[in-house]
Amino acid sequence: MHMPTIAIVSQKGGAGKTTLAIHLAAAAELAGETALVIDVDPQATASQWAAWRNGAAPEVIDSAPPRIAAKVEAAKAQGATFIVVDTPPHADTAATRAVEVADLVLIPCRPSAFDLAAIRTTIQLVRLLGKPAFVVFTAGPAHAAKMYAEAAELILGFGVDVCPYTIPDRAIYRHASAAGQTVMEAEADSKAAGEIAQIHMWACAQVDMCTGAHVGSGKA
Repeated sequence: MHMPTIAIVSQKGGAGKTTLAIHLAAAAELAGETALVIDVDPQATASQWAAWRNGAAPEVIDSAPPRIAAKVEAAKAQGATFIVVDTPPHADTAATRAVEVADLVLIPCRPSAFDLAAIRTTIQLVRLLGKPAFVVFTAGPAHAAKMYAEAAELILGFGVDVCPYTIPDRAIYRHASAAGQTVMEAEADSKAAGEIAQIHMWACAQVDMCTGAHVGSGKA
């Protein structure tokens, strides 16, 4: 069985890296995986969220950038089957180490001109290391097809693909995180929960771990 490591990388602050990281891991747990978030960000936002959960899955551990690879190997040896690495902004070393261990790199980005321009450094790093990568649009309007299409066209011009699903700006993400929850726990039938499920299943497909059981169960 393939045990994927997904790196969430963007050297632009405020892109929603931690939101994507913890929700991907939580969706993996719901799908029957043993998920782990490796928090490399000195601000330790994911670790704080985990502390509010009082031990509820997914587990979150911290790591210094040079220790990421060792932490991934140790986690797999201890049974982790789905690992997400949450990286800090403006940190070349952490981004590089995370991309090096990743099977898939997701680059969260707001669909705005400044944010789109700012992720070019991250894209260059991913391309240099030869890892499969996709931009995931975050924190934009829920209904703005033209905006997302224009942003996607620009990203494709940078030489990287775009995830077909987005994480729009929804208040439920803020409310759930502040309560130490995921959107799936806060509102299981919400649009946000459905969006996270879609991105998780899509990410699974990218790393060849979307099993027939997941598809056949009817889980999104």
